[in-house]
Order: sequence, then structure tokens, then C-alpha cells
Amino acid sequence: MSGRFVRASKYRHVFGRPTKKEQCYDNLRISHNAWDTNLVKANPKYLSVNWESGGGGAFAVLPLEERGRLPELIPLFRGHTAAVLDTDWHPFDDSLVVSGSDDAKAFLWKVPEDFTLYTDAEEPQDVAPIAKLSGHTRKIGHTLFNPAAANVLATASGDYTIKIWDIEAEKPNLTLKHGDIIQSLSWSGNGSMLVTTCRDKKVRIWDPRQERAVQEMAGHPGAKNSRVVWMGEHDRVATTGFSKMSDRQLGLWDIRGGKEPLGGFKKLDSISGVCMPFWDDGTQCLYLAGKGDGNIRYFEYENDKFEFLAEYKSTDPQRGIAFLPKRGVNVHENEVMRAYKTVNDTYIEPVSFIVPRRAEVFQADIFPPAVGLKPAMSAKEWFDGKEASPPKISLEDIYNNQEPSEVPADFQPPKQPPKENAALSQKSATPSPAPTAKATAAAPAPEPAKEAAPVNQATTVKPPPSVNDTKSAMADAAAKFADKAEESSSEDDDDNSSFEEIPKPTERFSAAAVASRMEEKTHGPQLSLPPHGLAAKQERETPAAKEIKQLAATSSAKPEEKKPTPISSPSPQPQQQTSKNVITSSLTTDMGPIQDSLHEIKQLLSQQTRTLAVQNDKIAQLTAEVDTLKTRVGEARSSRDKDERIRQLELELEQSRS
Repeated sequence: MSGRFVRASKYRHVFGRPTKKEQCYDNLRISHNAWDTNLVKANPKYLSVNWESGGGGAFAVLPLEERGRLPELIPLFRGHTAAVLDTDWHPFDDSLVVSGSDDAKAFLWKVPEDFTLYTDAEEPQDVAPIAKLSGHTRKIGHTLFNPAAANVLATASGDYTIKIWDIEAEKPNLTLKHGDIIQSLSWSGNGSMLVTTCRDKKVRIWDPRQERAVQEMAGHPGAKNSRVVWMGEHDRVATTGFSKMSDRQLGLWDIRGGKEPLGGFKKLDSISGVCMPFWDDGTQCLYLAGKGDGNIRYFEYENDKFEFLAEYKSTDPQRGIAFLPKRGVNVHENEVMRAYKTVNDTYIEPVSFIVPRRAEVFQADIFPPAVGLKPAMSAKEWFDGKEASPPKISLEDIYNNQEPSEVPADFQPPKQPPKENAALSQKSATPSPAPTAKATAAAPAPEPAKEAAPVNQATTVKPPPSVNDTKSAMADAAAKFADKAEESSSEDDDDNSSFEEIPKPTERFSAAAVASRMEEKTHGPQLSLPPHGLAAKQERETPAAKEIKQLAATSSAKPEEKKPTPISSPSPQPQQQTSKNVITSSLTTDMGPIQDSLHEIKQLLSQQTRTLAVQNDKIAQLTAEVDTLKTRVGEARSSRDKDERIRQLELELEQSRS
């Protein structure tokens, strides 16, 4: 059976659904700064966008429910003296956001309650920062909150350092020094480790509380920027970059000591834009969005490799993109991820990734528990060395419009057995009743074997078995070893057939065959031998046939020599032992003809092997002659003679092969 086998996956049919222009966030002025950043960040309530403004830097915050064409003047988050390069939302407070700027400062902002972009005032009031973090000497290009600890922030600067901040104390407690510009950074799932990519083409795994790199690996060899993302709770990181030939690559790394990516770098394409990776820990999928193109690829992580699922294609290229946290997706529409991509630097388009399902109930298999709004530890506990993963909430409560509840760390979604196996699983799950003590006591103990009763001396011994009795006894003994498949009919064989090809067992002699041997005293056993000079050997008697004749003659002569006479202590055991010996010797001697035939078959096989070797040599010789004639035949002979000779040799070659 030939066919194409498809890998089983719940997310094999995930598709990206774009949004109509009327439902996008339009009339925006997105920053044109050349710094390599994602431009936008998202949480379940707001979007932050780097804004193109003069007289200092600013960014905008857009409520997710306010879609369509936005007003010409909207309230901005102003305070920086240079362009805003990056923003990030607090993972446990949807109204707290941080920004990094070209002025070497990071500001903290609080979104006002009931914040909206539509106001009646002629000039909307801008929002001021609530805290300023100063410590870097050059521009801050990346900001990233710790995903497990509250109020722990990492900022990457052009001074080749990463500072870890306690934003409650507004001071940096740790500094990670690099040798060149940091291009990207990502926290581990429990916030205890940090991975970075640098312009020196190195991938570094950091223990930030020790302020040292525990692992350093040679990254992508290309000159363009590379990105990295930590794969949630796994001890793996994924990187995107370029080869020396400017091909985009994807790499999977083991943080425990692999100097090379697992399976090597995987080539994606030859597009020149940077590939931005995003990891979804719930579906175990990696999303790759390219700068300058409108495509979004997504892969499923399985068996230590990335399996390509599908690709969302669009004619609208994106410069920046952000993915929503899992607790913000629409579980009623089976939306597993949602992206916000910038288009033409004028509007932001939501793209929903949906698993097609017909069921109108909560799909627990595609919506495992997600991280909620409760941190695993405080900033002080994290700086003191504590490690913990943040608690997770049930998305089913969000589906039912209830307050999300926490789930245990070892929670597993329920798996429903197939309908046809439901009854069987219930039976297997029901424990069988244990034997009670009464039943054990009531069970009778095994009685010892009774001795045979003494036989009366006046009892007479039966006459020894005749030829027919011996023949039937031998037939019964041989029937025990006969192949049961020979006794079944052809119809039963057809009914019990399967798709597996089971090798045929070794031939054994049935009861009828043994009986026929006893009757045919003048002919030897008939063997099915190959037709190469073996027909004459079938007429000769084998030693096994002679022994069977002698045994039959002996058994037939015994009734004439002995007559039944009364004896004092009769016992039939000697005659039973004699019949057993006869049966054993007959079965042993039956193997002689089979061994002879097997030996002759082996000889024939060896002879055919030699013949095939000679034919192969002849074929090789003819092939060489044809090749020689094709190369040597020149102008001396006409093309017609050459064609006839070559055709003749090719016919001989085909005949030899056939």
C-alpha cells in the first residue's frame, strides 16, 4: 500500500484570519526610527505603539476595544527627550508599562483608569511617567519584564550592558556585561535564566543573579541581526538569524551544553528582513514573522525539532508585530493566538490564529492552563535567589465568564476515551473483587494421589495389540504434532485471514500420512522434489521405509507366536512402553528423507547461484563491449553500420537479462 502519511497534530489545520480595514486601528503615525525593535507590544487590555513625534520621544497606548479610524489628536505618553525605542507591559499589572529611549533612560507609566482616546477637549492631555530609571550611559534599545517575579525589569543598552532593576526601589541591582551591542534578550519560563544574542555573533545563557554567562555558543554566522526566544518551561531556546550567504535560518539550542544547534541550522528562505520569533507555551508552537514581508510561519515543537504547520500569507508587509498573552485570546472562537502587525506605518491589523472545530463547548485539549495575574515571588525574593514558576489559571472559567481560578502545577487536561472503547475502559477500570477468607477456607485442599488397587491374580492379560491397533496408536500420536492449519477448511482460512503475511510453518506429517506409510510396504515415501534429475530417486526406498516395514512385520508376527495365558501379576505397562518406543523411532526415522531433500535443494540453489554469477559476468562483458563500440566507432564506419551493431548488441544484452 503506497500513500502519504501525515503527522497527527491538533494544530495542523490552524489558519490565520485577517481583519477588515474597518476593524483595524487606523490613522496612526508609527515611528520611523531605524532601531531594530518590534514597535508594538500588547496585553489583554492595551496596545503600546512607538509614536513618530517631534520635540522629544513619545508612544501611544490604544485600548483594544477602540477600533476603526482614530482621532487626529490622541493622548500620548510623553516624557523622554529622545525617540522611544522599545516598550513592554508588566506581566501581572495590565495598566503598568515601561519604555526605553534614545536618551539612555527607562520610564515607568501608569495607564489612567477608564482611559480612552476620544475626548471632548481641543487638545488631549498627555500622560506623565510615574518613575524614572537612570543608570545607562547610552540608548536603551530593549526592555523586558521578568515573567515570574513581580517588579523585576531587564534593560539592554548601547553601552554593552544589561541591567536588572528592582522598579520598586528604582535602582539597578545587577549588571551583565557584553562585548558588543545586544540585539535581543529573553527570560526563561521561571525567570531564573536569561538568554541574549549579540553583534559579536554569540548566543549567551546567563545566570543573572551570579552576573556571569554559564554558556556561550557561536550563533548565526551572518552579519545581520539575530533574535532569540526562550521556549517557556523547556530548557531550549530558539534563534533566528542569517547565514554567510544571507539566507534566513532557524536554530534550536540545548542550554545544558550544546555548542551546536540541535540538527544544525534550518534554512527558511532568502528574504533580507529580520525574522522575529514568538513562543506560545500553551500550544508548544513557534511563530516567525519577517520584517518587510507579510508572511507568518508557525511550527510545532515535538521530539526535539520544529515541525512546520502552515504559513499565513499576506501582501501587506509588516515592520513590527506583537502577540497577545494567552489569557487574552478569544476561547469562544477557538483562537489559540492573536497577533497585531503594523501595516504601512499607518494602521495595525489584528490577525487571529484559529483551530477549526465544530463543537460549541470549551476545547480543553487546545486550551491548557495559562499564566495569570499572580506572580510567583516578589522582587526581593527573586534577588535573594528564589526560583518558582507563576501559578496558572483555568481558561475554562474565562469561557464560562467566571472569575479565573488557579490550577495545580501538575494539572493535566482530561482525556476522553473513544466511544467504541468506553465500555471496555469502564470494565478494565472496575477492580475485580478480592477473594474472601471464607472462600479461601472453603476451597478443598488437594487430595494425595491414591495408590492403585491390587489386581486380582486370576485376572488374565489382554492379547498384544494387532497391526491395526498399532497403526491407530501411531496415527493418534502423530496427530498431536500435526499442523492444525491442515485440518481447517479453505472457507475458514478465508474468514480468518488478515493483512499480515505470516511465514508458513515447517511441514509435519499428519495422521493420514503416517497411516499411509504403514499400508504402503512396497513403496518408499513420496517426496516433492525439484524437477532437476530427482524423479528417479523417488522410486527408491529410504531407510525410514525399511524400518517401518520391520516394525510392522514384528507387530504382525507377535499375535501368532504368543497366546493369551493367565499370569500371576499382570501389568499392561511394558506393552504401552513398547508402543511408545515404536512411535518415537518411527517419528525419528521420518526426518531422514526430509534432510536428504533439503541437502539436494541446497545443492540446486548453489548451482543456480553459480549460473547467475556466470550470466552476470556475461552481461557485464556485453555492456562493456557496447560502451567500447560506442566510443571507438568513428568515421571509418557509416552511421548505419554502427546503429545495426549497437542494436544487435543491445538485443543480446536484453536476451541475457531476460
